[in-house]
Parts: sequence; C-alpha cells; structure tokens
Amino acid sequence: MSKLTTGSFSIEDLESVQITINNIVGAAKEVAKEAEEKELGPMGPTPLASMAAYRNDWNFLLLNRYEPVLTPMCDQCCYCTYGPCDLSGNKRGACGIDMAGQTGREFFLRVITGTACHAAHGRHLLDHVIEVFGEDYPINLGESNVLTPNVTICTGYSPKTLGECRAPMEYVEEQLTQLLATIHAGQESAEIDYDSKALFSGSLDHVGMEISDIAQISAYDFPKADPEAPLIEIGMGTIDKSKPLIVAIGHNVAGVTYIMDYMEDNNLTDKMEIAGLCCTAFDMTRYKEADRRAPYAKIVGSLAKELKVIRSGMPDVIVVDEQCVRGDVLSESQKLKIPVIASNEKIMMGLPDRTDADVDSIVEEIKSGAIPGCVMLDYDKLGELVPKIAEVMAPIRDAEGITAIPTDEEFKAYIDKCAKCGECLLACPEELDIPEAMEYAAKGSYEYLEAIHDVCIGCRRCEQVCKKDIPILNIIEKAAQKAISEEKGLVRAGRGQASDAEIRKEGLNLVMGTTPGIIAIIGCPNYPSGTKDVYLIAEEFLKRNYLLAVSGCSAMDIGMYKDEEGKTLYERYPGTFAGGGLLNTGSCVSNAHISGAAEKVAGIFAQRNLAGNLAEIADYTLNRVGACGLAWGGYSQKAASIGTGCNIYGIPAVLGPHGSKYRRALIAKNYDESKWKVYDARDGSEMNIPPAPEFLLTTAETWQEAIPMMAKACIRPSDNSMGRSIKLTHWMELSKKYLGVEPDDWWRFVRNEADLPLAKREELLKRLEKEHGWEIDWKKRKIISGPKIKFDVSAQPTNLKRLCKGA
Repeated sequence: MSKLTTGSFSIEDLESVQITINNIVGAAKEVAKEAEEKELGPMGPTPLASMAAYRNDWNFLLLNRYEPVLTPMCDQCCYCTYGPCDLSGNKRGACGIDMAGQTGREFFLRVITGTACHAAHGRHLLDHVIEVFGEDYPINLGESNVLTPNVTICTGYSPKTLGECRAPMEYVEEQLTQLLATIHAGQESAEIDYDSKALFSGSLDHVGMEISDIAQISAYDFPKADPEAPLIEIGMGTIDKSKPLIVAIGHNVAGVTYIMDYMEDNNLTDKMEIAGLCCTAFDMTRYKEADRRAPYAKIVGSLAKELKVIRSGMPDVIVVDEQCVRGDVLSESQKLKIPVIASNEKIMMGLPDRTDADVDSIVEEIKSGAIPGCVMLDYDKLGELVPKIAEVMAPIRDAEGITAIPTDEEFKAYIDKCAKCGECLLACPEELDIPEAMEYAAKGSYEYLEAIHDVCIGCRRCEQVCKKDIPILNIIEKAAQKAISEEKGLVRAGRGQASDAEIRKEGLNLVMGTTPGIIAIIGCPNYPSGTKDVYLIAEEFLKRNYLLAVSGCSAMDIGMYKDEEGKTLYERYPGTFAGGGLLNTGSCVSNAHISGAAEKVAGIFAQRNLAGNLAEIADYTLNRVGACGLAWGGYSQKAASIGTGCNIYGIPAVLGPHGSKYRRALIAKNYDESKWKVYDARDGSEMNIPPAPEFLLTTAETWQEAIPMMAKACIRPSDNSMGRSIKLTHWMELSKKYLGVEPDDWWRFVRNEADLPLAKREELLKRLEKEHGWEIDWKKRKIISGPKIKFDVSAQPTNLKRLCKGA
C-alpha cells in the first residue's frame, strides 16, 4: 500500500526507496526545454504570450502607423441594461463608453468568436484523433521539419506527436477565456486596446487552425505538402441523380470519415453518392488520399449553395457538423422529407438525441416520419446510420418526385403573380434587379433570371419580404436548370503546408521581389457580384507569375470556370509553392499554412528564431515578404479572425464591399512621412521607406479596384531593384488596365533608375524630371537627385529598436 505525501511518496517496507515527483517532473521539463532550444534556437521574449505581451512592443507600433478607421453600424449601444444609449456626436453611454470604444468592442467580439470556432474545432478533432490513434501518434506533414510555425511562434512549443498538441491548445483556450472577459460591461473601454486585443486574438486563431489541420492531416492521411494532390469534381451537375445522395454540411470531417469507411467496407461507393458543402467537402476529398488517387467524394459547392441544394430535392439525407450551417437547414429539409442528422454538439437543431439507440430502430423512426432526424454523437453508429437512411429514403422520395423546384405551370403562375413592387430588390444584399428579371420572364425571356443564379448567395431575404409569397429562389433555380446541370468543375484537393524545401527554393525570390508576391484568396462566398470575380482575380495574378494560395469556399468557386479549351485554373497551373503556382491549402483551418508559409520564410530562409518570437517574425514579414490576402466574399466571424491574424504578422488583407460591416479598417496615412521610417538594424540609424504596405485591412468596391490595390500591397521596403521594377510594372499596368489611369503616387517607390519598369524607363525618367523636379543625368540615364529614399541593398530594415546592433 503506498502512502501519499506532499511532493513525494514512499513505499512501506522499502524505507530506502523514495521518489520525489516534483524533481522528476521538473527535470523532465528541463530536458524538454533543452531539446526544444537545441532544435529551435534560444527562446524568444514572448512564449505563451498573454494579451498584454505584444501590446507595447508590436501591436501599438502597428496601430500607430495603421490607424483604425471605424465604421459603426448604428449610433446606439444596446449592450447592457443601462441602454440603449445614444453615442452619436461624441456622447458617452451610461457606463461611460464612447462610440470608438463600443465599435472596437463590436469588432473584437467578432474576432474572438471566429477564434473560438477554430479553436473548438481543433479541440474536438484533437481529442477524437488522440482517442482513436493515441497520444504518441506522430505528426506527419510531408517534407517538413518546421511543422508548426504558428504554434511555435506563439507558445515556444514544437509538438511532434498528437499528444504534444494538447499544451498549445490549452494555451489558446486559456487566453480565449481571458479575452472573453474583457467584453463584459465595465471592463475595457479604449478602442486602441480592443484593437490590440483583436490582433492578439488573431494570432491565437492561427494557432487553433494550425492544430486543427495538422491533427487531421496526420491522422486521416490527407495530402502532405503535395503539389500533385488529386483534382476533385465540383458542382451540382456532377451528382448522379439516379443514386441515393448523402450531403455533408459543415467544417469538421471527423464524423464523415466513419460514413466513408462504412461505404467502403460495404461496397457502397459505386451505389450511392456522397458530397459535401463548405469545408467538410474539402476534407472529405482529402481523406485517405494516399490510398485513393481518384476520390469518389464530391464537392457540391460553397455556403451559397446550401439552400439551393436542399431545395433541389437531391439529398436523401443531410449530415451537419459545425460552422457555416444555415439555421433553416432542418425546416427547409422537413418540407422535402430530407432527414437531418446532427453529428456534433455545437449544432443539435432541437432534434431528439438517439446516440444510445439501435441503428435499425432509428432508421425505422425516420422512415415512418416519426422524427425528422436525430442527434447522433457515436461515430461508429453514425457511419452505419447515414448510408442506411439514404438507401431507405431514396426510393420513397424518388417515387414522390419531391423537390421545391416548381413545374412549368407553377413557374408561369408565380411569374404572373409578381406585382413588381421592388421589395425584393431593396432586401437583396447583392442588389439584384429581381423585378426586372421577373418582368422579362413574364414576356417569355428567362435569361435574366438564369443570370441571377450565379450571383445569388441563397439567403432568401427576397422571399421574406415578398407580399405575394412567391418562392423567388425556387423561381431563379427553375430558370437556371440547364446551367445547373452543366455546373461541373475541378478543384485540387487541399495540399496542406508548403514544404521546407519549397520555402528554401522560393524564399529568396519572395524577399527580393522577383516573385512579385503571395496573393492569398480565402474565405466565404458573400461576393458582391457573383462567383466569377474570384476566378478573374486569380487568373490575372497567375498570368503575372504571382504565387497564389487559396482555401475554403473561394478555392471552390475558382474551380468552376474554364478557358476556351475547357480547362480550369487548377489544370492550367501547377500546385507548387512558387511563382505562377496555384496551391489550394484546403479547408478554412488550412489558412494557418498560408500565414505559416510567410513565417517559414523568416525561419527557414532567413534563419530567424521562431520560438516565442512573434514581434521579430512579424517585423520580418512586414518589411520583406510581399503578401496580400483577399477575403472577397467574407461574411463570417471566422473571416474576421483569419484576416486579423494575418494583420498582426504584417500581412495586409482586402475585403469586398460587404467588409465594411465588420466595423473597422486599418489604413495608414501614406502622405505622412513621419509614419514611414524604420531602423537599419546594422547601426540603429533611421531610414526612410515607401508607404508600403499602406494598409493592413481595407475594402474595395469592385474586383477591378481590388486587383491593383493588392499588387501595390505586395511592395516591401527590402525589395531589390529588380524586384521593385517588377512590382511597379505590375501595379502600374494593372491600374491602367482596370482603373483607366496610372497610379499618381508611383514615384514615391522609386529609389534609383533601376527601380523603374524597364519598358518605360526613359519615359518615366522624363516625367520625374518634368513633374517632380528630379535631376537626371541623361548621358548615363541615371537619377542624380530627387528620391527621398536611399537604396542600399545591404540595409536591414526593422521596426524594432531592440534588433539593432548594439541595442
């Protein structure tokens, strides 16, 4: 019998044996610390950072240059029972908060909500795969030694097994609790500190995403830094309607893997279809990629397709997990006798919990109509239940011909019923001219309604205001039946990380600017004018040899369009991390690999220490790694947290016109020269830099405006002359092509004649002399005087005084 004492235990009858637990644990920690330092280098100043850790040294530095621009949605605060309070005209509420503080709190709340979504996703996945595969299951991301750049930067940890991911996940959860507490009434009220906390939360978000994706890549045998990941069918037209159809909606693939395993074990993969919407769709197609080079799982489409797919009547059963699931999935499905199975505690829809019930008895309940679906949290049962429901319900639903799409007669009756009142136009977030399309349809011209199908985001706000109770979405989908049947594209399965070898090979090009930049197209499908915009943006940058990284719904929509030869961008461009490469990292949580790639450039190419060293790594990416994100259809809180996580690392992001509803932008005064000075780390002297990038977060009204904006945002202080010349060439050409004018501030980025675009060098020298008074030696074609920025290829620009020699 052992006797437990504080800090130690002894074993009776063996008086000479004593084991001191504290000493062993302490020694183990020291050994682990020494091993980590040997691998990662000395620990930086901010391991396991708290919300104040980056505030003074980095966040306030960023916020001083990139001043927050506030876009409140209204003049009132309704946050507590003191209110509602009128905050207009610099008034303060009953609690003392002003409009700036309240707007900062509103944006911050969105960021921590997004961070919590990804962290909770990661926690669920991590616990599940550890339970199945064990604590010691190794992390395997392909040809990479730098496995977890975001985790390592923020915590100092470098996990090598699934079990070792627990500590950084617990860190994120602890910090989220601290952050959540600050939004309580009577806590933080300063807008600038809410912005600093939002940036910190963004860094946590990329940790949570990274843990989520490395856990599933390792455990589920997803592609591992694989530029040749298989091409996947996408689109409503890819579904074989003669087979039972399972549709999975959400972002957490854990439960769906059991459904796929059951289908394979019972030879059902050729007898029924399984397809996904949103990020679960991507991760389904990544599952067991090493064993399946032609995945049978398909992608129906993005979030914007959810209601359209349900109303088509095609699904015979719908499985939901978490995130980006419409709140009316159950009510809409019930109308069409589509059973809904909830497989995750975060979305249970009020359904009866049948986790402990027998599978066959549940099938009978659903078949009889006794229940519209159920909660099933036992994944072994889920795997068996869902295919059985599909097999049973498909013939029943086929016999009844169930669909929400109207018949020809119903279609005509609805069109004739339209009063052309315009309420639908006013309610539509895309400002679609539905009344005009209905008017043309009444005359027999349906092409206007058909054209709306691609632009419509499937929100059904039009239906809710229609005084004639016309199911407008169904009318649009009826008119577009031919287009829907031909809706077939290809998208490359998510490849995961950029490998260490790719970083070593491409790092110099990115830092010097000879690869013009990384363009990251991420996020949701709340586009201002249709899905083709992201395709056109992607194609333009790929043609110009930018490195294009994509993920989530945007990656799906890019794959829906083809050139004259019938090829998608994924077929035309390689999936490599290099200039001219189009790499789909995967689902939303794979966005951590995009920020991670920029961080790995600092760690692998520049040999900067990652561990606990956020400010230095962010300083490096801000000054040296040309990158710009685009969330053209950003709608969710997760898009806000992803973008803010990029911002803290000095990576700017452009949002679509709906992005102003996030309530904040970060935009510098490009004319204020005091904002554009850094230190030269060689000796600590001040050096002027161009206003680049001139924003961290902003919106664009049109995709034509966004393109030159992103090209400009890839300019960095450290560009060499060849790189600067290449970047200026693209920026000036794109501005002329899409805006009709050359940018009026191009000259601010010229340090010497070698910076000028080669094809227009003489013309631009003349303009510098005539318009700006620069002195030119025309015999040598050299700039003698004029630039305020001196070019020194060996300069070491930094915003951090402590990094300067002798500091």
